[in-house]
Order: sequence, then C-alpha cells, then structure tokens
Amino acid sequence: MSDSKAPTPTPAGDTYKGWVFKWTNYIKGYQRRWFVLSNGLLSYYRTQAEMGHTCRGTINLATATITVDDACNFVISNGGAQTYHLKASCEVERQRWITALELAKAKAARMQQESDDSGDDFPPSSHPALSGQGGGSQNSEVQSALRTLGSKVEDLSTCNDLISKHGSALQRSLSELDSLRLTGEAGDKIRQVTERATLFRITSNAMINACRDFLSLAQAHSKRWQKALQAEREQRVRLEETLETLAKQHNHLERAFRGAAQANAAADSKSSAGPGPGKGEASDEDDDNEFFDAMEEAPEFITVPADPHFHKSSSTASGFNSEMGGDDQSLNEEPLTMSQEPSQELVPLKKRRTRIPDKPNYSLNLWSIMKNCIGKELSKIPMPVNFNEPISMLQRLSEDLEYYELLDKAAKCHSSLEQLCYVAAFSVSSYSTTVHRTGKPFNPLLGETYELDRRREYGYRSLCEQVSHHPPAAAHHAISDRGWTLRQEITVASKFRGKYLSIMPLGTIHAIFEKGNNHYTWKKVTTTVHNIIVGKLWIDQSGEIDVVNHTTGDRCHLKFAPYSYFSRDVARKVTGVVMDKDGKAHYVLSGTWDEKMEFSRVMQSSRGGENGAEGKQKTVYQTLKAREIWRRNPLPEGAETMYYFTLLALTLNEMEDGVAPTDSRRRPDQRLMEDGRWDEANSEKQRLEEKQRSARREREREAVSQRTASQSDEGEPIDEDILNDSSLKYAPHDNYKALWFERCDDPINGEPVHIYKGGYWEAKERSSWEGCPDIF
Repeated sequence: MSDSKAPTPTPAGDTYKGWVFKWTNYIKGYQRRWFVLSNGLLSYYRTQAEMGHTCRGTINLATATITVDDACNFVISNGGAQTYHLKASCEVERQRWITALELAKAKAARMQQESDDSGDDFPPSSHPALSGQGGGSQNSEVQSALRTLGSKVEDLSTCNDLISKHGSALQRSLSELDSLRLTGEAGDKIRQVTERATLFRITSNAMINACRDFLSLAQAHSKRWQKALQAEREQRVRLEETLETLAKQHNHLERAFRGAAQANAAADSKSSAGPGPGKGEASDEDDDNEFFDAMEEAPEFITVPADPHFHKSSSTASGFNSEMGGDDQSLNEEPLTMSQEPSQELVPLKKRRTRIPDKPNYSLNLWSIMKNCIGKELSKIPMPVNFNEPISMLQRLSEDLEYYELLDKAAKCHSSLEQLCYVAAFSVSSYSTTVHRTGKPFNPLLGETYELDRRREYGYRSLCEQVSHHPPAAAHHAISDRGWTLRQEITVASKFRGKYLSIMPLGTIHAIFEKGNNHYTWKKVTTTVHNIIVGKLWIDQSGEIDVVNHTTGDRCHLKFAPYSYFSRDVARKVTGVVMDKDGKAHYVLSGTWDEKMEFSRVMQSSRGGENGAEGKQKTVYQTLKAREIWRRNPLPEGAETMYYFTLLALTLNEMEDGVAPTDSRRRPDQRLMEDGRWDEANSEKQRLEEKQRSARREREREAVSQRTASQSDEGEPIDEDILNDSSLKYAPHDNYKALWFERCDDPINGEPVHIYKGGYWEAKERSSWEGCPDIF
C-alpha cells in the first residue's frame, strides 16, 4: 500500500498513470496493478515494464459507468462484459482517479459524437476546384483548429460542472457539521472551516461566471469563423468559374481563327490550282476539333498512380490530345449503360427457371474438419458438400459470360482503344458474382464437361472440359455470332492459412475479335476468403491485371485494391488506365468490382501529384466527366436463400435434353445437394471420387505396361519391380487425353494450353456420344 502513488499527468496532459489495487478473485483478493488512462481508454498491466508488450485488459470509458462504493473503493463497468473493482490507497487518491476518469469519459463521449457527426459540419463542395490539394489542406487545417478550440472549451465546461458539483457537496457536509452544536475548540475550528469554504464558494462562482462568459464568446466567434470560411470558399469558386469561362472563350476564339485561316487557304488553293478538296474534308476537320465542345462540362482532376514502364511518353505531355476525335467519339458522346432490352432476334425461345430449392440450414463442426487441413492443397482435402454450392467449377467458369453484352459492344468498335475499355470492363465484371458467394464449387471430375448454349437467344455458346485432375485444370471455349471468341485454361492453386483461404487462378484468358483481328489477353487476380474459422465469411479480390492487345500494343493496367480497415477509399475499388503502345494514356477506368465501372477520357496528363508510399510521383490526368460503362445486374428476389445465385447461375444446373453424358448437369451428388438431400450427396460424392481414383490407377498401370512393352521390343532389360514402384504413382505416366480439347503451345505466350479442336456441337447434333467416358 505504501508504494501506491497518485496518478500523474504526462507533459501532454491527456494521460494518467498510477498504482491501483484491483480485485482478482476470492483467493488472491485485491492485487496491485499499474493503470494507464489515455485517449478515453483505461488499461492495466501487472508492472510498468509490461506497458511495451502485454496489456492485461482495456475498457472504453465512452460507454462505461463509474460508481463509488466507499471511501477508497470504486467500480468501472461497461454494461456487463467488463467490470473493474478497484481500491485506492486513500480517499484523496480515489478522488483524483474519479476526477480524471470523469474528465476522460466526457472527452471520449464528445469525441465519439464528433466522429459520428463530422460529415455534417462541413459538407464538401461538389465543385472540382475545391477538391484540389491546396483547398483541401487549408480546409482541414481550419477544421482541425476549430475542433481543438471546441475541445478546450468543452473541457472548461466539464470542469465548471465538476466544481459546482463538488462545491455543493462540500457546503452540505459543512452545514451538517455545524448543526451538531459542538462546543469549545472543535466548534471554533468548524466555524473557521465554514468561513473558508464560503470564501472558496465565492471565488469558485466568480471563476465559473468568467468561464461561462468565455464559453459564450468562444461559441459566438466560432460561428463567425465558420461563416467567414464559407464566404472565402464561395469567393474562390466564383473566381475559378470566371477563369474557366475565360478559358472557354479563348478556345472558341482560337477555333474560329483556325476555321477562318483554313477557309482562306482553301480559297487560295482553288484560285491557283483549280478544284481542290470538297466539303467532306472540311467536315472532317470540324470533327477533329469537336473535342473542344466537351469543355462545356467542367473537367475533373483524377489522380492515379503512374506506372513508369507504361508512362514514359505521357509523363511530360502538355496540351490536349487531338487524336481522340475520330474513332473514339462515340465512346465520349453516348452514356454506355447496360441495356437489357432484347431485340426481336434475341427473344428467348425457352422459358428458364428463376428459382431453385432453398438452401437447408444444417449445422457443421467446422473446426473438427479444418484443424488437420492447414498448409494442404485444397483440391486434395476431402470436403463435405456443406461447404459447396450446387454448381461445378466448369459452370462457375461459364458464369464469366454473365455480361456478354460488353463483348458484343466491343466487337462493334472501330477504335482499338475504345474496344479495350469494354474488354477491361468485361474482365472486372466476372468478379461481381463472387461478392456474396462464399460456397465452394464442386471440383469437376476428370473428363467432365459443361455446355452453355445460348446461341438462339444471345448469339453465343460455350464449352468447358476438365482436362487435368492433378493439378486441376479446366479448358473453356466460347464463340459468338457477333464476332468474338473467348478461350481460357484455368488452374486453381489454393492454400488454407488458418484464418483465411487464398485462391490463386493460374492461366491466361484470350479474347479474339474478327473485326480488326485484335487479340487480347489477361489473367485473374487472387481471391481471398476471410474468417474461415470464426466470424462471417467474406470475400475480397486483390492484385493487378494487364489487359494487352497483342495486335496493336495497346494495354490497360487494372489495380484491384485489397480491403483495408484503415483505408478511406471505397471498398472493392478498381482503377485502371488505357494506354497506346507508346504509353500515352487515353482513358481512365474507375469503379468497384461488385457494383459498376466508369470511364473518363484523358485530355491532359502531367507529373506533379503527391508522392506515393515509395516516394514515386503520381501522374495527374485531366479528364472529362466520367460515364458508366458497366453496372451489375440486381440479384433475383430471395437470392439469400438460393446461395446468392444470379439469374444466369440459377439456370446453369437446369436439366436440358441432348447434353453429353459427362455434362455437369448429370452429376448425381451435385443434383442431390441442389435438392437439399445433403447426406445422400456426401455419400455419392465419396463414391464418385473413389471411382475417379480407380480409373486413374488403371490408366497408370496401362501406361507402365506400354512402357515395359516398348522396352521389351527394343531389347532393354525389364525391371520386375517397376509395377510396384510407389514413385510412379505421381510420375507423368498418365496417358489421359482430353476429348474435345487438344494440348499445344499457345502461339501468343508460348504456354502449354488446351485449345478446342472441334467436334462437340456436331456430335450433339448427331446424338453421338460413343467416345465419352463413364465418369458418373
């Protein structure tokens, strides 16, 4: 008890520290602990040395209650979850702690309220000039000063209330003593203390009145300062609007001067050389200058990180890009919203389902399954269907065609840069279906296929086939009558890290357009599933994508920002820049992968933005007003009970006539799960997996037999133990070949891939499936 000391403030005046006795249990009773009060949080440690590394407990005073038990004891509780029973060494020390705690609680509650209402005090102006670096820093500086002054004024107000409260209590106590009618020396002492208390009350009242006057004056001046700040803002906006008007007038005068000069030159050429260029070329010149009309809308300043590899030529560019007039004009003048109105030739010929059976609510001990899976390859872990959704990975790949309209529009583009905007938006749109989809698709069996025939409805049809099992790889090929082809081979590498699951798609996606013979490639980003063990599952996409046009050299660099609790940016943000082969930026893309994407035409680019985290300068793009290029389709009604499937996903597992016997629609465990019979689905899933393993072992034995036979024909000695060699289990002796895809080297990047060799749709027309394996 003698080592206890009163809390002492730090030089900043916002932190209190000291020894206090804390109730631990009935065996040890009260134990001395080192308590620290800072920023509205009360924390305690066993010793002062623990402050740097081990905190034994923390309670937030903003929502806590402070009660006094007796002369030395007091209790701090936040409503039941945390309760500290504390005891000070004496009544004076207890009162110091109570005063410090009440001040800290009032300040914490005030800061929490200011944090909740901070967006209403100073609404940001919608004018683009006010979003600049200078205006933003000055505005934040003034707001910080006002918040500091307001905090100090509130501290005075709190002290005022405390003095009034304790002064009244002291006066009441002295009055009670005076009524005891004590005589002699004790009575004289009491009267002396009463007189001093009266003087203290008079002095305190004077100080309270002065504080009240100061508080009123400070509040009045605060309102005046806010009005002055708003007036300065409006004055600045008016000045910038005047400068903008002058710039527009200058542009119109310059265009008029150029037109007059060209007219004079045309007249001179007619008089000297006879008939010259006709009316059509003058019209073309007007089209080239038409981009000045876009200045009618105030340009916005969008700052994006510059990539030194792609911005070599645009880093010092000045003036407007006059090459944006011709082919790209349509992308600037028309809002590119996703039209859902089908034309006469796109009317669906078949009414497809819009619901599936609701997902049953089955409980599962997740930890008992996951604790032995840490560090293993996900594809090698036997998983119950409780973690799945009733579609296969082949059907999930086919969902990339959810927004096929983007490719249809891209096929109609005359400009490769405009086409690249659509292809980049399409690459982002494939992730929009994953935001709520925490279920794992079924791993396809080797030789499993899936067809998605929408040719008579939307002009395209696609085919997927599982071409490899270890590692799992699926080949996809889609072709459209609108002039585009999409193909990809995706291998999924996944690791379970204990708290989250990382899914890394490996492989390249190709989009080829007949018009212009443009060939685009890109890869997928990493998908992360969080809160695997505890909490609600949620999915994030992160990484970077380069969409490259191998015909023209154009490229779009897209960046998927990972979610961060401390980031002020919008969640699931995606940004990108469309550049030509020389690295000059033409369009800026921005949006979110779960909602929409917008594009803006770049009119001017320059270095000089704020330095990035690594000290690199950012490139500032002056762009026209952003327009929408893609927006996510709304989910169907009741999607939360149907695995959050989209309208397309609801139709993927719908039975159709004439599909191959290896089609995912015919997979029994997947069908049982969709019907809600999960126990039967688990049994069927194990049966199918064991059948697949048996078929693999049979192929390995055949491969070894062929190898030994070839050695015998060549006269080489045969190793009798070769058939029992366990190392051959995973040796590349599996002679399996895909049925509808053939393995070759990609002509674009040289990677070994499987490319569709044809024959599937012809076999479907003939209903000839003799070559299909029996996998179900």
